[in-house]
Amino acid sequence: MKIFVFSRRFFVILQKIQAKMNHRNSSVFSDSKPHYEILDGLRGVAALLVIVFHVFECFDWSPAPHGYLAVDFFFVLSGFVIGYAYDDRWKSSDERKSLTISGFFRRRLIRLHPMVLLGAVFGVVCFLIQGGVRWDGTPVAVGWVMLALLLNMLMLPVFPNASADVRGNGEMFPLNGPHWSLFFEYIGNILYALLLRRLPTKILALVAIVSGATLASIALRDGFLGVGWSMVDGGFWGGLVRMLFPYTVGLLMARIFKPCKLKNAFWICSAAIVLVGCLPLAFGELQPWQNGLYDTLCVIVVFPALVWLGASELNVGQKTAQVSRFLGDLSYPLYAIHYPLMYLFYAHIGFSGELVPIAKLNDVWPEALLLPVACVLLAWLSFRFYDLPVRRWLTRR
Repeated sequence: MKIFVFSRRFFVILQKIQAKMNHRNSSVFSDSKPHYEILDGLRGVAALLVIVFHVFECFDWSPAPHGYLAVDFFFVLSGFVIGYAYDDRWKSSDERKSLTISGFFRRRLIRLHPMVLLGAVFGVVCFLIQGGVRWDGTPVAVGWVMLALLLNMLMLPVFPNASADVRGNGEMFPLNGPHWSLFFEYIGNILYALLLRRLPTKILALVAIVSGATLASIALRDGFLGVGWSMVDGGFWGGLVRMLFPYTVGLLMARIFKPCKLKNAFWICSAAIVLVGCLPLAFGELQPWQNGLYDTLCVIVVFPALVWLGASELNVGQKTAQVSRFLGDLSYPLYAIHYPLMYLFYAHIGFSGELVPIAKLNDVWPEALLLPVACVLLAWLSFRFYDLPVRRWLTRR
């Protein structure tokens, strides 16, 4: 009970501090369109769902067994926000607001890459703290760790069994595994700037249909949508499709979006995101095809609907706006740097052969409950004292 009381007070304190910063932070990028606060908040909810999934994914039981689908929600959201923010800027009559390809890439790098660099550095620190060894206990030369760091900073994936695969788990980014989705986010941004933005709406819809059908076939074939984090067994192409469909759907929605009148959209959509991650618990053990179908429906139907509903709320209340801004500010730092803490947690648990955890959940439940709080605190500190100042400085230059 004390843990829950402490956590609640912790979040209240951070929210009060963040509320004082909101006015100043809103002017960091004066040339940006007003953004959808509700969607920012939903991104934060999805990031928290990812944290819960990663904390419990190595145990026999998880409160959010499908929390990995939050990544697909991120892709839908990214496509929608990118389309909304930039589609009408490429041929603006005002030359001061007209966007070039190089200008678009600069904006995206300023938004994304500072946290990529910090996440990679934090990954090295945690890797060395836990002994600088692979999952099987094999020591790794410092030179290979530094190479893995350089590749992560440049967003270049590592191939399985390469010397730079310092954890020996086949991850694209072994110092910070979730950066695989940022890698595909970068690819999505490149495709948008060079191709997707130029496509007529009907052709863009056709791309969405084809990529959606491919995504469904992957989910039904594999029994789930867990591809993209590794190069093993066509993981690159699976991750590319996993990004392309929701990202394209988001772009398409930005073109044809018409809001509906909806109250309390943030709370309704937040509950739906959490439900997506937790609902399979009510079904018991699903057959592979059932699990694949569930993932497919969530990505193709549920997530676009949630983005549409989240962008439709009118007259957002002050309390909801504060919560949304707080979660939105934390969402990207939380996702970009949380996983090295998971590596430390996994090292604390210990693993036997086939990555079976030695410690059981009953043995480490206090750490499991406090770990998300630690991730939020680290994300807030990173946002407040690193990400925001660095982006402000880069924007001025």
